[in-house]
Amino acid sequence: MNKFSSDIKERRFKSKKESNKKHKRLKKIAIVIATILIIIVTIITIAYAYLNSKLGKLKIEQITNDLNELGIDEANQDPQMSKYRNIAILGLDSRYDTYDPDYRTDCIMIASINKETNEVQLYSIYRDTYVQMELDEEVILDKINHAYYNGVENTLKTINENLDLNITEYVMADFTAIADLVDSVGGIEIDVDSEEINYINNYIKDVSNVVGRTSTNITHTGVQHLDGIQAVSYCRIRYTSGWDYKRTERMREVLEKAADKIKQIDLISINNLLDTFLPKIRTNITVDKIKELIPMALSLKVENSFGWPYTTEGVWMRGDFYGPATTLESNVKKLHEEVYGQADYVVPEDIIEISNKIIDETGVQ
Repeated sequence: MNKFSSDIKERRFKSKKESNKKHKRLKKIAIVIATILIIIVTIITIAYAYLNSKLGKLKIEQITNDLNELGIDEANQDPQMSKYRNIAILGLDSRYDTYDPDYRTDCIMIASINKETNEVQLYSIYRDTYVQMELDEEVILDKINHAYYNGVENTLKTINENLDLNITEYVMADFTAIADLVDSVGGIEIDVDSEEINYINNYIKDVSNVVGRTSTNITHTGVQHLDGIQAVSYCRIRYTSGWDYKRTERMREVLEKAADKIKQIDLISINNLLDTFLPKIRTNITVDKIKELIPMALSLKVENSFGWPYTTEGVWMRGDFYGPATTLESNVKKLHEEVYGQADYVVPEDIIEISNKIIDETGVQ
């Protein structure tokens, strides 16, 4: 064998040896990648199963799919509204851990999610707001929190028809659920002033009886740590300066601070939160729709929080207190301009008609 042939054989041997080494390296890399993929799939599968088991604790209810029955005139609604997902957050004044329509929605909030930016505007609708609704097949003017006497569908319909909204989804809770939420995140920090402290302590015993556990009275003013019962008692205050308008502000404050705490707690605490809080929630948002919200929820940011109507005036009629907007027409217009970006918004004729009825009955304009 000559030197040339020997060199060729040697190069072939080296080439084969390097090829084998490369093949082995690629095989190892493939094994590593496959292992990583298996781990990822396993985690996703476990997380999915975990998520399903937790969301299965929710009390998911069905309501009508007929938009007209929910007070939504889809044909005449501004296309701009399709950018927003509006969810009603309803808090009942139930003292017996029941969601029967014998109670009232003393907390009405709208979480308005801009689907393009993930920005959230959270606004309360004052419980005494004087609006038009249908109760027991009769069209009347009454406090908006009374609409629940004919069920949650009637509450959504009343909000949509008076504010020109497109709400089809809701989340509903009572005293116990909010107390459990706050306790599950380890309590929240609230600045209690001298007007509020006595009212909190007056409510603590009542809330304790509903929730089924006890708490202690607040002993001083200033920023302090509140547990679930104390936080709900704080939410219920309505006889200080600002009356019910200030109460809705307290409700938003408690929910926002609880939401901030959720981002900080560990997995064990999150597990406990889901186990105690979810079974007490009523909603018509399906599990699949909730899963769609989860990626979005990671980047959601509350950009604004306020009470609606922007301007209102209290009046006494028929031996009760009512809070008509001044006026419904102008407050609806401002809402759509500032929250929904509808610079050229025109108030629908039926809302102008309702607004004029309220003026005629209350004299407030």
